[in-house]
Amino acid sequence: MAWIIVILVLMLLPMFLTALHFWNKSVDLAKRLDDANERRREITNFLIRFSTGLQEEDGVEGAMHAAARHVAEQTDAEAVAIYEFHDGELRVVGVCGAYPLVHVANKMIFARHHYLFETLRREKIEPGHGFLGGIAVTRQPELVPDASADPRFTEYPDYTGFGSVMAIPLLRDGILVGVVCAATNSKRPTSPFSQAQFERLRLLSGQVLMVQNLVHVYSEISRRERIDQELEFARHLQLSLLPPAFPSWDQFSINAYTRSAKEVNGDFYDFVEIDEDRLLVLIGDACGKGIPACMLTAMTRSFARSLADNFTTLSNFLRDVNAKLHRDTDADRFITLGCCLLDRRNSLIEFGRAGHTDLISYVHEHIRQISPDGTALGILPEDIASYDTICLAFEPGTTLMMFSDGLSEALNKDAEEFGVERLVAAFRHSCEIGGTPQAMMDRILKSVADFEAEQNDDQTIVLIRHTGKE
Repeated sequence: MAWIIVILVLMLLPMFLTALHFWNKSVDLAKRLDDANERRREITNFLIRFSTGLQEEDGVEGAMHAAARHVAEQTDAEAVAIYEFHDGELRVVGVCGAYPLVHVANKMIFARHHYLFETLRREKIEPGHGFLGGIAVTRQPELVPDASADPRFTEYPDYTGFGSVMAIPLLRDGILVGVVCAATNSKRPTSPFSQAQFERLRLLSGQVLMVQNLVHVYSEISRRERIDQELEFARHLQLSLLPPAFPSWDQFSINAYTRSAKEVNGDFYDFVEIDEDRLLVLIGDACGKGIPACMLTAMTRSFARSLADNFTTLSNFLRDVNAKLHRDTDADRFITLGCCLLDRRNSLIEFGRAGHTDLISYVHEHIRQISPDGTALGILPEDIASYDTICLAFEPGTTLMMFSDGLSEALNKDAEEFGVERLVAAFRHSCEIGGTPQAMMDRILKSVADFEAEQNDDQTIVLIRHTGKE
């Protein structure tokens, strides 16, 4: 009978072992699933706390403080600080609890979280200096059971009251980006950090690193949103500066168009009525692009309009605008300006320029380039700057073109400039075809657009025509 039992056991043993193997695997799989679910819940809770910190506290700072609290709760630490490594220094970006690793011997800083954080944020820890600086160099985690007995902590005034400290370096692709440090207070009945707590902090450091990445993304988005808001403001400002309509001045027809290379324009045009018989047509091109150039054009337009009430001569006008810009702008900021003073009573036009492009005239099928001397506005003081002007009879059938160098300096794919010669040819051709001022400008601008590979500078054109009979 016994041998029958032995045979049955031998027969059933492989089945039993197989069943035991699968049972162990199922138990192991269930445990791993439980661990994975627990980690998922932790990360979910962590992200919820992170987003709450962004919304309810002080933005990025609030999120980093929330991350420090999460680490403290998960490791049973009394205090946690998160450092970021930037520009060769460690600086605190988030803190929780009465974090003791501070170089100021003032108990008042622990009275409020804000006081402690501001104090810690001002401290700069260089690699190789003290305990945390050593972590930055070795990039190795450390667990210190009794920091009060460790000479690396003697730099802190209250080191004798320290308890246990543990720190983990934060590495991204092998590069140090920060340190997370947890601490206890030896004056309280708290035992040193255990190995399990140390391993827990090591696991949580990945979540802290994730938060840092999210904070950087959030900060970049916020920065771009601020830039977008500033650009939107500049665009509205710029649109408000451009004349809402072209002046109708008897036999004079005046049209203009501008297109920017960036979000906002450094070019501008304007029409300033001096009196019932004289109109000042302006075209300007500020150095640079974007918002700084836009602000400079706004200043120039404001000065030009304020001087119109006391206008004497075009030369004096340019000198006065230059004096104001030289006084109120930096040395490296300047603007070029072209000015046409129309006199409809006497059918005259006076042209002056401050470092701007030539005035191009088409009359009786002939082209003339007019280029009086004058330096850009804002560069020279008023006792040195001088501006010449040229006065011409404005005959019927005459067309004048003012333009910014964004048209003449447009580049093709071979980095060749469109040039003044091509621009003058396009202007002549458009004048010969005729049509409305808008159609004439469209043909000139199309010639430039067909030539250039990409618009790299602001482009502005102003056409002034004498529409009377020849």
